[in-house]
Amino acid sequence: MGRYAAGVDYGSLSGRAVLVDLDTGKELAASVFAYPHGVMTRELPDGTPLPDDWAVQDPQDYLEVLRRTIPQVLRESGVSPEDVIAVGVDCTANTALPVRTDGKPLCFLPEFASHPHAWMKMWKHHAAQPLADRMTELAEDRGEGWLPFYGGRVSSEWSLPKLWQIVREDEEVCRAADRWVEAVDWLVWQLCGKLTPNACAAGYKAFWRKGEGYPLDFLEALDPRLALAVREKLGGDPLPPGSLAGFVTKHGAALTGLAPGTAVAVGGVDAHACVPAAGIDGPGQLLAVIGTSTCHMLMADRPIAVPGICGAVEDGILPGWWGYEAGQSCVGDGFAWYLDNCLPGSCREEARQEGKNLHAWLRERASRLRPGESGLLALDWWNGNRSVLTDASLSGTIVGLTLRTRPEEIYRALLEATAYGARVIVENYRAHGLTVDRFVAAGGIPLKDPLMMQIYADVLGLPVHIAGSAQGPALGSAILAAAAAGEKRGGFAGVSEAVRALGWQKDTVYHPIPEHAAVYDRLFAEYRKLHDYFGHENSVMKRLRAIRAGET
Repeated sequence: MGRYAAGVDYGSLSGRAVLVDLDTGKELAASVFAYPHGVMTRELPDGTPLPDDWAVQDPQDYLEVLRRTIPQVLRESGVSPEDVIAVGVDCTANTALPVRTDGKPLCFLPEFASHPHAWMKMWKHHAAQPLADRMTELAEDRGEGWLPFYGGRVSSEWSLPKLWQIVREDEEVCRAADRWVEAVDWLVWQLCGKLTPNACAAGYKAFWRKGEGYPLDFLEALDPRLALAVREKLGGDPLPPGSLAGFVTKHGAALTGLAPGTAVAVGGVDAHACVPAAGIDGPGQLLAVIGTSTCHMLMADRPIAVPGICGAVEDGILPGWWGYEAGQSCVGDGFAWYLDNCLPGSCREEARQEGKNLHAWLRERASRLRPGESGLLALDWWNGNRSVLTDASLSGTIVGLTLRTRPEEIYRALLEATAYGARVIVENYRAHGLTVDRFVAAGGIPLKDPLMMQIYADVLGLPVHIAGSAQGPALGSAILAAAAAGEKRGGFAGVSEAVRALGWQKDTVYHPIPEHAAVYDRLFAEYRKLHDYFGHENSVMKRLRAIRAGET
């Protein structure tokens, strides 16, 4: 008989579960299930068209993840459900949905199946951006104290702009919805029969502040209907990561195959769950979760209003610490864009003949180049700039192209640009009084791309450590669940104890190469000039967007 915990991670296109041995820290089994409906951006299942910038999902797909992945990891590992002491869940954020008092999503009701606002809105639902901009303007005019802790700007990817859009555009849905809930809180509700908001999503995505709650006076001035909706539909005191939400009910057991009475942890946000998975339980270690985009997370013992970040939340990442989040909105997506749109056919043919995928083929050639050899410098803004300029209307650029420029040189310039963007974030944290002693990279790219990690070490002037698990969010959720269960139930006395026992980093460390770092210091100085020029002094990128859109 052993002790085990399950973690379930919900991404944009699929969900995955892992089962972790709490005595050894080993991940015994993993299972992935792709959402059958994926992301709906054009129409609902019944053919109802969706406007531009919409992104919704079917909550039934999320239930199917629980129904399929947890039984699969139990079968594969041979572990008895009775030996699984806890389960934790994380999800993208803000991904949220309107539900009835009993937790049933409105989109499950026939009368609301053709209402777009009745479905689960994804984090990348951007149709509320004009409303987010209005929120920013009023918060600035009123001198709202919370705004500087969110980088000075409200995002359409957050909860309250999406809720405000429902309030303004679909009175029927607004009236019928008893709750507006984060997807992860809804999933925890399905497991334990109790709605328990989590402090991570409430803090980073809905302006909730510990000891203060939601900014109701501001919302009242913005739109009394929104203030009322927040009072009525976002009720409950959010709990920090590692807290106990409840225990698996008979319904939760039937859904997952877990035993009734299994501890259920408060939910969390996917990127933030990677922090405990990487063995980080205090300040000074910056975790960069690198994938299609990058999230940079750091903890400190005090609140600091750092400009250009996504949020600073007490108990937001781990209890007892202020959690800081910044980000880059285009990393892996930028590399994929180059391959999909710009790589010559001759390169594709060579890679095919050598039996290599295109990324590996390009990286091999890019690794032969010395820093600065290409004469290229790029801005990593193909999807706007999240930090520190917080401006989605900015765009990418490459400087130094000639008739001699090779594809691998462009590819390396794109890799380097993301490293420069990461250095801007690190320097911004440090400039405002936060300590960054250690840089840890997590995600699929760091585990399989030595070239990129060496570039990061050289550009940052810091050793780059690598988080060990390829399933970081799911492992992190399992770790927090083991802490939530507590010692008496076979778990751990607290979050730190669980993190130190189960989180880990690989032995591989990428150290700066002095002669490379010296060249990159010169290149970064040029990057900063481009960054400040196009970010602050010359709005040519915005004017080009306006011309493209036919604006006068």
